Amino acid sequence: MNCVETQHHGDIVEIKLARAPVNALDPKLCNAAREALESAIHHGAHGIVLSGGPKVFSAGLDVPYLLSLGEQRDHLLLAWQSFFGLARALASSPVPVVAAIAGHAPAGGCVLTLCCDYRVMAAGNYRIGLNETQVGLVAPEGIQRLMRRVIGHYRAERLLIAGEMVDADIALRIGLVDELVEIDAVSERARAWLAQLLTLPRSAMLQTRLLARADLVEALRPEHIELDRFIDAWYSPDTQGALKALVAKLGK
Repeated sequence: MNCVETQHHGDIVEIKLARAPVNALDPKLCNAAREALESAIHHGAHGIVLSGGPKVFSAGLDVPYLLSLGEQRDHLLLAWQSFFGLARALASSPVPVVAAIAGHAPAGGCVLTLCCDYRVMAAGNYRIGLNETQVGLVAPEGIQRLMRRVIGHYRAERLLIAGEMVDADIALRIGLVDELVEIDAVSERARAWLAQLLTLPRSAMLQTRLLARADLVEALRPEHIELDRFIDAWYSPDTQGALKALVAKLGK
């Protein structure tokens, strides 16, 4: 079964994460989503909707899979590279991308939405945020820049240090998402917002967008992620203990 589904709506292509049950981001899913994005752009898409759900947009990186790699550092590096490859593809997309968040979006799921131009989230008891510190991880400088870019330095500091997830209504209030709609209408509203944007003179809109998003692309440069240092920290006893506790909790 494909882990990504692609739907065409005229000049807009919806790329849907479809790896049951919660769209955990393993290399196969990340690579498939990146390839679907690149293919849509190559074939002339004017805009992209990135969706997941329902109820969970993406649960973030597939921690059980990553832990199963054990001491295979090279495999772990490839897994994280596939994730950041998808994030960079979204950030550097030459056409607008809207995140249709029909459910929870923790950690890596939140990162992907921060790489998009606009975020439409389901109203209700859904949460979004970067909860890395709660599982013993340090969000790299580049990822912190993504959060600061959207909600401001001080608020990002508070959420990042605490690893705090916020409810949808708070996410809207602080600007972490742009709109809340009923869960069944998330993708439709994302397409509608994008369609309205695409009515603007194309060249002027795209060139302005390129300038406005230069800091987003810069944030994800390898020197701001420092994957080697991140992976060193991954193997620390504190981090391994927190991650294994998370997996045990998920298995209950």
